[in-house]
Amino acid sequence: MAKRRTKKRTHAAANPNSKSGAVAGPGKLDRNDPKSMVIRIGAGEVGSSISQLATDVRRVMEPGTASRLKERKANRLRDYVTMCGPLGVTHLLLFSRSETGNTNLRVSTTPQGPTLHFRVEKYSLAKDVRRAQRHPKGGGKEYITPPLLVMNQMTSEPGKASDNVPRHLETLVTSVFHGLFPPINPQTAPLKSIRRVLLVNRERSSKDDGSYVLNFRHYAITTKVTGVSKAVKRLNAAERLMNSKSRKGKLPNLSKLQDIADYMIGGENGEGYTTDGTSGSEADTDAEVEVIDTTGRKKVAPRTRPAAATEEGSDEEAASADHGHDKVERRAVKLVELGPRMKLRLTKVEEGMCGGKVMWHEYIHKSKDEIKELEKLWAKRKQEKEARRKVQRENVEKKRAAKKSSKSNKGDDESEDDEDEMDLDDLGSDAYDYMDDDEFDSEGLQGDAEAKTNEEAEENGEWSDEEEQIADHR
Repeated sequence: MAKRRTKKRTHAAANPNSKSGAVAGPGKLDRNDPKSMVIRIGAGEVGSSISQLATDVRRVMEPGTASRLKERKANRLRDYVTMCGPLGVTHLLLFSRSETGNTNLRVSTTPQGPTLHFRVEKYSLAKDVRRAQRHPKGGGKEYITPPLLVMNQMTSEPGKASDNVPRHLETLVTSVFHGLFPPINPQTAPLKSIRRVLLVNRERSSKDDGSYVLNFRHYAITTKVTGVSKAVKRLNAAERLMNSKSRKGKLPNLSKLQDIADYMIGGENGEGYTTDGTSGSEADTDAEVEVIDTTGRKKVAPRTRPAAATEEGSDEEAASADHGHDKVERRAVKLVELGPRMKLRLTKVEEGMCGGKVMWHEYIHKSKDEIKELEKLWAKRKQEKEARRKVQRENVEKKRAAKKSSKSNKGDDESEDDEDEMDLDDLGSDAYDYMDDDEFDSEGLQGDAEAKTNEEAEENGEWSDEEEQIADHR
């Protein structure tokens, strides 16, 4: 029989490093990484713009989100909450529209909460951001790894917290956003795995009006080599194109030049020595960083390479060993916005998951006496809830006990019936289970007739004669 094919193109492979604690590779998720669902509450009522905004936010949350989630009009919040446990979902992002037309976003942590209520005051879709750019970025491999979360001014300085926005509220909001994405260790994480940046910046108002406003931005990270002339960059790009399968791109035209030195000094048109300032390229005004080139290089066997190259290679290896690091190159880092943009205003914080005690409200403020009354009310509700759970447990235990007793009673009745059914030899009825009432024994007698015949033979003395014949082997 032919071996059954294992589907590899449509099923994501499990992460083999999840148990050992190693970092998951690009495109692979660890079982301990946070997972989220971006949902439209009232899918047919929010409109096309909010639906597209939810789709863009799903792109931001990739790869640890349900990017192909389909909502239905009949689905309720309870349906999604029920599936959070089996699917391992840790956060819910709920978009909705109020009766007055306001767009709301709720960020909830499962299963115990808390829930942050935001009003989306302004937003721009990803397609609008790309349309406004001259050279848009996106559609590549940026979404196979989670973004780097950068939060700015989320908490106030010690001793400078506002009375309207307490410090514990700021810490709570920071922890909720921090838990949306897996943590990144700068010492062990490869630089190629960080392709996007999610910036959450708190916008502070000049007046202490008790508002908590966040700006949501999403960028892609691009880098380019600095300190190299334009001619050398084109040669490096041409070398990469020659080594790759793709032949797309424009190669430098060297047909009119006599030597490569003419190209390096004067360029294709012989206009003179080209540098960073005279090469015609844009000035590198972005932040520059030093990156260690850790890419593997192809090693050549000592017999095949010349002796001079061997000596140069040994000198380079000794120099690299003295410096203690690989080749270091300077790169300019540039951020290209991917979208979407959102301006979020925090309006309410609830203790539970989309329901429960209100911990903070922007517009409704309670006095100390009212807070005490609410605390008593919530304590009473909690006691009633515990009492209902206790009654439910007792009912479940009673049902289980009744079920066990019914099973045991059935077993006792069966054992009593077995004791009543005894044969003539004081053996259990199971000793004759293999015999039916209509079957005959070896003497042609039916049922217990053979035992009666043997008893009659013993009374008449015929059985002793048969015993002697058996002893004599006759």
